Amino acid sequence: MAGLAPTREVLANGVTVLAKRTSTTPAVTVLANLRVGSVHDPPVHEGIAHFVSRTIDRGTERFTADEIAEELDRRGVSLACPAGRHTLSLACTCLVEDLRDVLAIMGEIAMRPVFPAVEVDRRRGEIVTLIRQDQDNPAVVAVETLMSMLYGDSHPYGRRLRGTVESVERIARDHLQRFHAQHCAPDRLTLALVGDIEPGRAIDTARSIFEQWKGPAVPEVIAAAAPSASGRRCRVVPMMGKSQTDLAYGFVTIARSAPSYHAYWLMNNILGQFSLGGRLGDSIREQQGMAYYVFSSLDASLMPGPLTIRAGVSPANVTRAIASVDTELRKLVTEGPTEQELAESKQYLIGSVPRTLETNMGIATYLQTAEFFELGLDYDVRMPDILRAVTRDDVLAAARGIDPQTATIVVAGPFEGPLS
Repeated sequence: MAGLAPTREVLANGVTVLAKRTSTTPAVTVLANLRVGSVHDPPVHEGIAHFVSRTIDRGTERFTADEIAEELDRRGVSLACPAGRHTLSLACTCLVEDLRDVLAIMGEIAMRPVFPAVEVDRRRGEIVTLIRQDQDNPAVVAVETLMSMLYGDSHPYGRRLRGTVESVERIARDHLQRFHAQHCAPDRLTLALVGDIEPGRAIDTARSIFEQWKGPAVPEVIAAAAPSASGRRCRVVPMMGKSQTDLAYGFVTIARSAPSYHAYWLMNNILGQFSLGGRLGDSIREQQGMAYYVFSSLDASLMPGPLTIRAGVSPANVTRAIASVDTELRKLVTEGPTEQELAESKQYLIGSVPRTLETNMGIATYLQTAEFFELGLDYDVRMPDILRAVTRDDVLAAARGIDPQTATIVVAGPFEGPLS
């Protein structure tokens, strides 16, 4: 396997540029990641990183929001600005001949946003609406309550990404400006440029725009320790006007840098992702017909992240569904995977990599992930052998980190309990 073999260069001011040439289309995908997210939210201004992501493109020192929109529209470019726990991104795809102009606009947005008061007020209303919609959604309520119980309000993973209505109402324009000035700096920016352009030219274009950005180095957020599991915990959030009950069942597990990560990755795939949803999908949805959906997900990040099992069920099936999750976890904890499950899961995960790299955005996202977690530019080449080396005992050891006796369980919807 030849691998992606991207070109990487760190500019004089600390900006990291990753470039990869592809020739499938005469276009370039730009994915700019600022290493700032909700982990940087101060408790009094919970949701401010998300607020910044919603307003950062609404005007800069050189361009108004309308001018930015017009410049991008006439080039057929749609700019996305999502925010997460650790990153704020600017993402788009443009024609090769438009790259410099589009990158210049993205540079203005990343480096010199002004957060106009009228735009801040408009977006505040939109965010409040989104929060209220979340509060009326059993699936969102179940997951947010689970994260709060797993991590506590003092841990950044335990707080809501969008904040609360009260915290968002407290955020003013000067708070957004100060947050940007404190947390957005050259050494926090990574650019991935993927498309039909020679890497040296792509890097030179990025240098001409971003190397002018000056700013002090920003320290990394110190990893916060999550509370230790002290036994099984259950909570019901009654939402009696709904038709479906949503279940979130989870554990705090590992950071992405943990040596056991690939064993956990395989274990999670066997449990709730492979084929029609792994063991959970086969038992709860296919054999018993109890769930509208069921799956598990592993979110190992800079700090130990959660393994979460999600399910949507009829209120009449809540206790049976939880009991079935318990049963499948106990089997995995005591017996581990079968050799066939392990082999098929390895084959599936190894085979999934080429599929994720079929588009320029897929490649750009993969490069950003490798850079963010310091996996190395050749991780796509090394990963298959790393997975092949994981043994059944390694996966069994990972499974023992998700014992049902230490599970945290949240049910949200037309259900009033009890749970055990």
